[in-house]
Amino acid sequence: MTKEPKKISLKNRFRGFMPVVVDIETAGFNPKTDAVLEIAAVTLHMNEQGFLTPKETMSKHIQPFASANLDPKALEFTKIDPFHPFRFAVSETEALTDIFQFVRTSLKEYDCNRAVLVGHNPAFDISFLNAAVVRTEIKRNPFHAFTTFDTASLSALAFGQTVLRKAIELAGIPFDNSQAHSAKYDAEKTAELFCCIVNKWQEALFYPPLKKGDSEGGI
Repeated sequence: MTKEPKKISLKNRFRGFMPVVVDIETAGFNPKTDAVLEIAAVTLHMNEQGFLTPKETMSKHIQPFASANLDPKALEFTKIDPFHPFRFAVSETEALTDIFQFVRTSLKEYDCNRAVLVGHNPAFDISFLNAAVVRTEIKRNPFHAFTTFDTASLSALAFGQTVLRKAIELAGIPFDNSQAHSAKYDAEKTAELFCCIVNKWQEALFYPPLKKGDSEGGI
Protein backbone atom coordinates (compact mmCIF):
# COMPACT_ATOMS: atom_id res chain seq x y z
CA MET A 1 0.00 0.00 0.00
CA THR A 2 1.32 3.43 -0.90
CA LYS A 3 2.45 5.43 2.10
CA GLU A 4 0.62 8.74 2.14
CA PRO A 5 2.93 11.59 3.14
CA LYS A 6 1.91 14.30 5.53
CA LYS A 7 1.59 17.76 4.06
CA ILE A 8 5.12 19.11 3.74
CA SER A 9 6.28 22.72 3.98
CA LEU A 10 9.55 24.16 2.76
CA LYS A 11 10.26 25.25 6.31
CA ASN A 12 9.99 21.74 7.72
CA ARG A 13 11.62 19.90 4.82
CA PHE A 14 15.11 21.29 5.47
CA ARG A 15 15.03 21.85 9.23
CA GLY A 16 14.07 25.50 9.03
CA PHE A 17 16.55 26.24 6.26
CA MET A 18 15.51 27.53 2.84
CA PRO A 19 17.60 26.37 -0.12
CA VAL A 20 18.49 29.15 -2.56
CA VAL A 21 20.43 28.27 -5.70
CA VAL A 22 23.33 30.64 -6.35
CA ASP A 23 25.88 30.93 -9.12
CA ILE A 24 28.75 33.42 -9.16
CA GLU A 25 31.01 34.23 -12.10
CA THR A 26 34.39 35.69 -11.21
CA ALA A 27 37.65 36.96 -12.68
CA GLY A 28 39.77 34.33 -10.96
CA PHE A 29 39.93 31.81 -8.12
CA ASN A 30 41.00 33.94 -5.15
CA PRO A 31 37.93 35.32 -3.35
CA LYS A 32 39.97 38.01 -1.57
CA THR A 33 41.64 39.50 -4.64
CA ASP A 34 39.64 38.52 -7.73
CA ALA A 35 36.54 40.35 -8.91
CA VAL A 36 32.98 39.07 -8.67
CA LEU A 37 31.46 39.80 -12.08
CA GLU A 38 28.01 38.20 -11.96
CA ILE A 39 25.71 36.75 -9.33
CA ALA A 40 22.35 35.04 -9.68
CA ALA A 41 19.99 33.60 -7.08
CA VAL A 42 17.00 31.32 -7.67
CA THR A 43 14.35 30.80 -5.01
CA LEU A 44 12.32 27.60 -4.89
CA HIS A 45 8.71 26.63 -4.20
CA MET A 46 7.57 23.39 -2.53
CA ASN A 47 4.03 22.08 -2.85
CA GLU A 48 2.19 20.16 -0.13
CA GLN A 49 3.41 16.84 -1.52
CA GLY A 50 7.04 17.92 -1.03
CA PHE A 51 7.92 18.49 -4.69
CA LEU A 52 10.19 21.42 -5.56
CA THR A 53 10.09 23.78 -8.53
CA PRO A 54 12.18 26.87 -9.32
CA LYS A 55 10.28 30.00 -8.43
CA GLU A 56 11.99 33.34 -9.11
CA THR A 57 15.41 34.49 -10.30
CA MET A 58 17.36 37.64 -9.59
CA SER A 59 20.67 38.28 -11.32
CA LYS A 60 23.16 41.14 -11.32
CA HIS A 61 26.17 42.12 -13.39
CA ILE A 62 28.78 43.55 -11.04
CA GLN A 63 31.49 46.17 -11.44
CA PRO A 64 34.95 44.97 -10.36
CA PHE A 65 35.76 46.39 -6.94
CA ALA A 66 38.62 48.88 -6.61
CA SER A 67 42.02 47.17 -7.09
CA ALA A 68 40.34 43.86 -8.05
CA ASN A 69 42.43 41.36 -9.96
CA LEU A 70 41.15 40.37 -13.41
CA ASP A 71 42.75 37.15 -14.57
CA PRO A 72 42.81 37.12 -18.41
CA LYS A 73 42.43 33.32 -18.47
CA ALA A 74 39.30 33.51 -16.31
CA LEU A 75 37.81 36.21 -18.54
CA GLU A 76 38.59 34.15 -21.63
CA PHE A 77 36.84 31.17 -20.05
CA THR A 78 33.69 33.04 -19.03
CA LYS A 79 33.73 35.34 -22.08
CA ILE A 80 32.81 38.27 -19.81
CA ASP A 81 34.04 41.77 -20.65
CA PRO A 82 33.91 43.49 -17.24
CA PHE A 83 33.82 46.96 -18.77
CA HIS A 84 31.35 46.43 -21.60
CA PRO A 85 28.88 49.34 -21.48
CA PHE A 86 25.85 47.13 -22.14
CA ARG A 87 26.49 44.97 -19.06
CA PHE A 88 24.73 47.68 -17.00
CA ALA A 89 26.80 46.52 -14.05
CA VAL A 90 26.27 47.78 -10.51
CA SER A 91 28.53 47.92 -7.48
CA GLU A 92 29.03 44.90 -5.23
CA THR A 93 27.17 46.75 -2.48
CA GLU A 94 24.12 47.40 -4.65
CA ALA A 95 24.13 43.88 -6.08
CA LEU A 96 24.37 42.13 -2.72
CA THR A 97 21.85 44.49 -1.09
CA ASP A 98 19.28 43.66 -3.78
CA ILE A 99 20.02 39.91 -3.81
CA PHE A 100 19.86 39.69 -0.01
CA GLN A 101 16.55 41.57 0.11
CA PHE A 102 15.20 39.21 -2.55
CA VAL A 103 16.23 36.22 -0.42
CA ARG A 104 14.90 37.72 2.83
CA THR A 105 11.51 38.29 1.20
CA SER A 106 11.35 34.59 0.37
CA LEU A 107 12.54 33.64 3.86
CA LYS A 108 9.65 35.62 5.31
CA GLU A 109 7.16 34.11 2.86
CA TYR A 110 8.10 30.55 3.80
CA ASP A 111 8.80 31.30 7.47
CA CYS A 112 12.32 29.88 7.29
CA ASN A 113 15.16 30.79 9.62
CA ARG A 114 18.11 31.03 7.24
CA ALA A 115 18.95 30.59 3.60
CA VAL A 116 21.34 27.83 2.56
CA LEU A 117 23.35 28.29 -0.62
CA VAL A 118 22.78 25.55 -3.18
CA GLY A 119 25.45 25.31 -5.84
CA HIS A 120 27.51 23.05 -8.03
CA ASN A 121 30.73 22.79 -6.01
CA PRO A 122 29.38 25.57 -3.74
CA ALA A 123 32.57 26.03 -1.71
CA PHE A 124 33.70 28.30 -4.56
CA ASP A 125 30.52 30.40 -4.60
CA ILE A 126 30.19 30.79 -0.85
CA SER A 127 33.85 31.79 -0.48
CA PHE A 128 33.36 34.63 -2.99
CA LEU A 129 30.01 35.58 -1.44
CA ASN A 130 31.50 35.77 2.05
CA ALA A 131 34.50 37.75 0.84
CA ALA A 132 32.20 40.25 -0.90
CA VAL A 133 30.15 40.59 2.30
CA VAL A 134 33.33 41.48 4.20
CA ARG A 135 34.38 44.03 1.55
CA THR A 136 30.99 45.72 1.42
CA GLU A 137 30.44 45.52 5.19
CA ILE A 138 26.84 44.43 4.65
CA LYS A 139 25.44 43.37 8.01
CA ARG A 140 22.32 41.39 7.15
CA ASN A 141 23.53 38.37 5.21
CA PRO A 142 20.62 35.88 5.01
CA PHE A 143 22.86 32.96 4.02
CA HIS A 144 24.34 30.47 6.47
CA ALA A 145 28.05 31.20 6.75
CA PHE A 146 29.27 27.71 5.84
CA THR A 147 26.43 25.22 5.34
CA THR A 148 25.73 24.48 1.67
CA PHE A 149 23.91 21.93 -0.48
CA ASP A 150 26.19 20.59 -3.23
CA THR A 151 24.55 19.44 -6.46
CA ALA A 152 27.85 17.88 -7.60
CA SER A 153 27.72 15.45 -4.67
CA LEU A 154 23.98 14.91 -5.10
CA SER A 155 24.47 14.26 -8.81
CA ALA A 156 27.19 11.71 -8.07
CA LEU A 157 24.67 9.88 -5.89
CA ALA A 158 21.70 10.23 -8.23
CA PHE A 159 23.36 9.91 -11.65
CA GLY A 160 26.95 8.81 -11.11
CA GLN A 161 28.13 12.11 -12.59
CA THR A 162 29.63 15.29 -11.13
CA VAL A 163 30.03 17.49 -14.22
CA LEU A 164 27.12 19.96 -14.28
CA ARG A 165 26.32 19.67 -17.99
CA LYS A 166 26.46 15.88 -17.96
CA ALA A 167 24.39 15.58 -14.78
CA ILE A 168 21.77 17.91 -16.25
CA GLU A 169 21.62 15.86 -19.45
CA LEU A 170 21.23 12.61 -17.47
CA ALA A 171 18.41 14.26 -15.54
CA GLY A 172 16.64 14.90 -18.85
CA ILE A 173 16.96 18.68 -18.56
CA PRO A 174 17.74 20.65 -21.76
CA PHE A 175 21.11 22.40 -21.66
CA ASP A 176 22.50 24.96 -24.11
CA ASN A 177 26.28 24.94 -23.84
CA SER A 178 26.48 28.31 -25.60
CA GLN A 179 24.72 29.93 -22.63
CA ALA A 180 26.88 28.27 -19.98
CA HIS A 181 29.03 30.41 -17.66
CA SER A 182 26.30 33.00 -17.41
CA ALA A 183 25.41 33.22 -13.71
CA LYS A 184 21.70 33.44 -14.49
CA TYR A 185 21.66 30.47 -16.86
CA ASP A 186 23.86 28.27 -14.69
CA ALA A 187 21.87 29.10 -11.54
CA GLU A 188 18.56 28.31 -13.22
CA LYS A 189 19.86 25.01 -14.62
CA THR A 190 21.39 24.08 -11.26
CA ALA A 191 18.02 24.86 -9.66
CA GLU A 192 16.28 22.50 -12.09
CA LEU A 193 18.85 19.82 -11.28
CA PHE A 194 18.48 20.25 -7.50
CA CYS A 195 14.69 20.10 -7.76
CA CYS A 196 14.90 16.99 -9.94
CA ILE A 197 17.07 15.14 -7.41
CA VAL A 198 14.99 16.16 -4.39
CA ASN A 199 11.80 15.22 -6.24
CA LYS A 200 13.17 11.81 -7.24
CA TRP A 201 13.89 11.09 -3.58
CA GLN A 202 10.46 12.34 -2.55
CA GLU A 203 8.79 10.19 -5.18
CA ALA A 204 10.77 7.09 -4.21
CA LEU A 205 10.03 7.62 -0.53
CA PHE A 206 6.29 8.25 -0.72
CA TYR A 207 5.20 7.19 -4.21
CA PRO A 208 7.04 3.94 -5.03
CA PRO A 209 6.04 2.08 -8.21
CA LEU A 210 3.16 -0.33 -7.76
CA LYS A 211 4.20 -3.95 -7.46
CA LYS A 212 2.49 -6.69 -9.41
CA GLY A 213 -0.84 -7.46 -7.77
CA ASP A 214 -1.09 -4.08 -6.02
CA SER A 215 -3.99 -1.79 -6.79
CA GLU A 216 -3.91 1.99 -6.99
CA GLY A 217 -5.77 2.30 -3.71
CA GLY A 218 -3.75 -0.27 -1.82
CA ILE A 219 -5.01 -3.43 -0.15
